[in-house]
Amino acid sequence: MNDSTKKEPLTMSRPNKLELTKTVESGKVKQNFQHGRSKTVTVEVRKTRTFTSNDGGRMVELKKSGASVQEQAEKSLFGKTAAVDEDAHLTEGERQARMRALEHAKNRPAEELQNRQMPPPASSQMVYDKKPLKEIVFEEDATPKTRTDAKLNIVKPINKPAAKAGPAADIESDEVRVERADAKQPSKMKLRRGDEVRRNSGKITVSKALSMSEERVRSLASVRRQREKARRAELGIGAGPQEKIVREVVIPEAITVQELANRMAERAVDVVKILMKMGTMVTVNQSIDADTAELIVTEFGHKLKRVTEGDVENVLKDESGQDDPASLEPRAPVVTIMGHVDHGKTSLLDALRKTDVVAGEAGGITQHIGAYQVTMQDESKITFLDTPGHEAFTAMRARGAKVTDIVVLVVAADDGIMAQTKEAISHAKAAQVPIIVAINKIDKQGADQSRVKTELMSYELVPEEFGGDVIVVPVSAKTGEGLDKLQEAILLQAEVLELKANPNRSAAGAVVEARIDKGRGVIATLLVQKGTLKVGDIIVAGASYGRVRHITDDKGRSIETAGPSLPVEILGLAHAPEAGDEFDVVDSEKTARDITEYRAQRNRTAQTLLATKSLDSLFAASAGTKAKELPVIIKSDVQGSAEALSQSVQKFSGDEVTVRVLHSGVGAITESDITLAHATGALIIGFNVRATAQARDMAARDKVNIRYYSIIYDVVEDIKAALSGMLSPTLKENFLGYAEIREVFNLSKAGKIAGCMVTEGLVKRGAKVRLLRDNVVIHNGTLKTLRRFKDDVKEVSHGMECGMAFENYEDIRVGDMIEAYEIEEVARTV
Repeated sequence: MNDSTKKEPLTMSRPNKLELTKTVESGKVKQNFQHGRSKTVTVEVRKTRTFTSNDGGRMVELKKSGASVQEQAEKSLFGKTAAVDEDAHLTEGERQARMRALEHAKNRPAEELQNRQMPPPASSQMVYDKKPLKEIVFEEDATPKTRTDAKLNIVKPINKPAAKAGPAADIESDEVRVERADAKQPSKMKLRRGDEVRRNSGKITVSKALSMSEERVRSLASVRRQREKARRAELGIGAGPQEKIVREVVIPEAITVQELANRMAERAVDVVKILMKMGTMVTVNQSIDADTAELIVTEFGHKLKRVTEGDVENVLKDESGQDDPASLEPRAPVVTIMGHVDHGKTSLLDALRKTDVVAGEAGGITQHIGAYQVTMQDESKITFLDTPGHEAFTAMRARGAKVTDIVVLVVAADDGIMAQTKEAISHAKAAQVPIIVAINKIDKQGADQSRVKTELMSYELVPEEFGGDVIVVPVSAKTGEGLDKLQEAILLQAEVLELKANPNRSAAGAVVEARIDKGRGVIATLLVQKGTLKVGDIIVAGASYGRVRHITDDKGRSIETAGPSLPVEILGLAHAPEAGDEFDVVDSEKTARDITEYRAQRNRTAQTLLATKSLDSLFAASAGTKAKELPVIIKSDVQGSAEALSQSVQKFSGDEVTVRVLHSGVGAITESDITLAHATGALIIGFNVRATAQARDMAARDKVNIRYYSIIYDVVEDIKAALSGMLSPTLKENFLGYAEIREVFNLSKAGKIAGCMVTEGLVKRGAKVRLLRDNVVIHNGTLKTLRRFKDDVKEVSHGMECGMAFENYEDIRVGDMIEAYEIEEVARTV
């Protein structure tokens, strides 16, 4: 193979890289947006390669040049024939017109660029000479062949007549249309203030923001204000002095300075100045009281309205206003039976109701308020409230006296007036209700009615037979004697009182009792005093509210409505209210929620104040003499019993020991109660309730003490015993005797031994002794050794000799006297 036939080796365009020539050109373009935002975009330009066949039938690529690809293709295919055929049908004039149009189309971009760079004509420029905007005058163009626009001062050309028809006319009309389009576009005008470019002359970009100078630019708000000021000046608005607006300012119990200034629409600085003049140095964020705020509002000339947090309850006061006398109807009297414990109150009510109520009571005593309505033979009705007679239920008797119309005071003929009888008389007098005395147990031996009547006179209760106004009826609940006379006396007193109520209004009354049932929830016993209670009403009872879901009367029958003087049980309250709370029916749930939230906050504040330590307790704690506490948790079946238990156990509190009720509620003992008792070491008292299965397991695991009771006597006695055991015992000194030192023996091992003669009483081993020298106590200690001859003895009696030695003391002399005594600890009780 020679050199001419030798082929060159194949190579690559780049080292070690085989590639094809790219037909796509790529690049990056940066786009700018408003507020300085930008974005870089990759742009690809594809090359278009066009091929065609030549005369020899080979495919050749057409190169892009000044002529279009289509022209090159026509030339390659048809050669000059295409051009000859194209111009064959044109005349010489048409061909020249076409050439002029093409020439004009080529020169148009250059003309447009030149027109943009040229300054606008003097007639379209607007000069701002620092005058108000309404005084800006535009110069008019004096050219006679143009007319000016009144608003923008844009020069518009005069319409020319249309050209003749034909190709040349078409080209001329195109030229005229181009010139007219250019003339119609108004030149961009710049509104200047002096030499400053206005801010609204165009949108700002990043390049403009970077290239802008530090000169202050007039804002759009200032332009608007100037225009508004000019408009108001033209209309004559605000020419005179502005009149002060007097506002009604609502002042709560406490308000900050800033909030007060906002409500008066005054500056906070001016309010602070007024306060400084008054001698009060405050900041805008500090609170002031209502009296100070009232002075400030008066100083600024505004009207004020004082409000308090308790104003949410005003809606209840408005609804409970005076009723129209024409709408009142007679109602049944509410009678409360009161008296001492075991005087037969429940037995008397049982005889009236012909039911056995006492059989279901633990210990034979009433421990919660019972509400019943009895229908007499003449169809008249009486509502009875049976209150407990035990001393622990003082609050219950007070509540019973508040909601009652007549009080029946039951006194046992064989027992007379006792402690709770006196208390019941005081409650009835405080409630200003009439009293009817029922002397019970007249059939019992030893009954003395005259003694009871005499004792009543000492409490300003004068019977009618003695010239007074108190009705006294002897009765016997066991035999039924005198019951008809008692009913007649109650109805007679009710007629005198003229008891009436309006049933056609929203219900209102009092809560007699409340408890929690495991299956049904909160059950509240209510006594309707006004209006009619219906199923579906929204009621507020103390710090609890809810919608009435079910109503049951005292006999267990379901009813839809409950009128005045009717005791009922309802379901639907969210929480168990306190016994004695008032209940009212409200219009909306929002009103009920606002009232209960305010009452709950008020109760929390009261508890916080009660829990605050006094100075005496703080000093006692710092001195190390803090009182010992017995924490207890009380769970009862009804709210009244829980309240009575809390008051009973807390009355034993003293300076050294005190009872702290951590929680008091109704319902079964739950896991939360066990957790609280375990954390605080409290004792759980269950009164007529039991613990759940889970609570019992937790109590056994955590060793929490749970005690169950059904009689309140047992609760009081156990708490009293527990507190007594917590008291420190009393130390009592008992004198034993005297002994005289006759001789002092000094032994090497035992030290000094006193040889004594017991002159009075006796001396015991281990007793406390005092060493007297010339009748002055020089040592007080303990006897270490007591011997008679060589034997240790327990005691030495009068007239016998013995040897004594003291603990850690040997300064003894002949003639000293030894006084022996012992300390006895005596248990204390509360």
